[in-house]
Amino acid sequence: MEVQGRIKVIGETQTFGNNGFRKREIVVTTEEQYPQHIMVEFVQDKTDLLNSYQVGQQVKISINLRGREWVNPQGETKYFNSIQGWRIEALQADASGENLPPVPPADAFEPAGDLKEDDHDDLPF
Repeated sequence: MEVQGRIKVIGETQTFGNNGFRKREIVVTTEEQYPQHIMVEFVQDKTDLLNSYQVGQQVKISINLRGREWVNPQGETKYFNSIQGWRIEALQADASGENLPPVPPADAFEPAGDLKEDDHDDLPF
């Protein structure tokens, strides 16, 4: 799965526990009619992937949905979901801010050389 949008926040790397578990969070705002602020976490060695990105950049993040079960001291079972990133790449936007496929150069098209002024077609305009 993938999430695309503009980086809103890049958090600092956090370290937890005796074994040095590392986590870093990023918030991406989607660009659609109702924008969503999606928090994605990168863990362990994947935290370094965020080093070369900045707030405001357009990105595409490859994600996995993770879920886990936890039983609290009162015996109640709780469920938690997380969105975990494993790859991030910058998206190049054109001047209007929209992503468009590349256009071949003009010399890739052959000119029509056999046109005659006398040829008429049946188009009404």
